Amino acid sequence: MTFDAEGITALRPGALFSLEDRSAVVTGAAGGIGRWLAAGLGAAGAKVLLTDLEPVGLAEVQSTLKGSGIEAETLVADLRADDAPEGIVGEAVSRFGGLDVLVNNAGVNKRMPILEIDRETWDFVTDVNLRAPYFLSQAAARVMAERGRGSIVNVSSVNFDFPLEQNSLYAPSKAALSNLTRVMALEWAPSGIRANAIAPGFYDTPLAVPIWADHDRSRWLMNRVPLKRPGRPEELVAACQLLASDAGSFLTGHTLVVDGGFLAGGRWFTPDE
Repeated sequence: MTFDAEGITALRPGALFSLEDRSAVVTGAAGGIGRWLAAGLGAAGAKVLLTDLEPVGLAEVQSTLKGSGIEAETLVADLRADDAPEGIVGEAVSRFGGLDVLVNNAGVNKRMPILEIDRETWDFVTDVNLRAPYFLSQAAARVMAERGRGSIVNVSSVNFDFPLEQNSLYAPSKAALSNLTRVMALEWAPSGIRANAIAPGFYDTPLAVPIWADHDRSRWLMNRVPLKRPGRPEELVAACQLLASDAGSFLTGHTLVVDGGFLAGGRWFTPDE
């Protein structure tokens, strides 16, 4: 890009963040965060394949996106199935002619003490939070490499750096996902593929309902988060657009924390207001 009128025009947000003529897959797209990330990619011009286990939720999200002029298709998929990665990527290629952006958003949690965790619970959480994005990204990277470009966005968590008690599966799985993101960036850079992660803090989503419903925990969070409120799912959209588009063309191997200041450091306790 040269520093002239044409180069400056290319810096306009509408051009810099554009995903026109690109296609994307979003997992967990019927959920509180997934639907907003899908909407953000679609609003930037991408064609979006929505995947989830919930057919009714998927249909609702698709209807809303299409009503906003976004090209969106759905695929009911169980990410724990061995054939899910190839099936999802193959569906995107079949419907859109290729795959440019993969957002590994689906995630689950079981808040239990370590001494109560059994192998079935271990498999459930790690299968969805780590195994699924690992092999789905592998399948996507093979397709992206053929075009010489692509962006993978993994949805991690502040728990990758700040574990909490009774969070012995979720926190390690998100730490592994952020670390995996770095390895993806290293291995796939020669193929033109960037890999980054977004680490949300504590948001107003269905997954976090038990936390906000607990008076002591929600009170602790309100004193811990400098902005003194839960995040809203739509506040993650810009981060995803940045990492998916050419606006983030020199960003790879990074975990972008969007947490209202939660990880900025500790604050002195303040009474309820």
